Amino acid sequence: MKKIANFIILLSVLTLGGNKSFGQIIVRVRPARPAVVINRPPAPSPRHVWVDEDWQLSGGRYVWHGGYWTAPPRPGAFYVRGHWRNTRRGSIWVPGHWR
Repeated sequence: MKKIANFIILLSVLTLGGNKSFGQIIVRVRPARPAVVINRPPAPSPRHVWVDEDWQLSGGRYVWHGGYWTAPPRPGAFYVRGHWRNTRRGSIWVPGHWR
């Protein structure tokens, strides 16, 4: 009986821990891109990749985030820029990601 109870607890923890939330905020009017000039500093190493400026969701609203240098998570990976996707209800920001 104890083994069955432990199995059920383990199964429920794994099931609940594996769920992801994909909340989205739909906007009818896209925020304007700030007119800020970013001076790109030199790369820390030849392996680093520049990730362009883009929007980030913070506190229920979109804020502009400056670019930065980062190392790819694995060899051969490349960064796909974030973009706005139009839907019938408005626009959704699709964040940049590694592919």
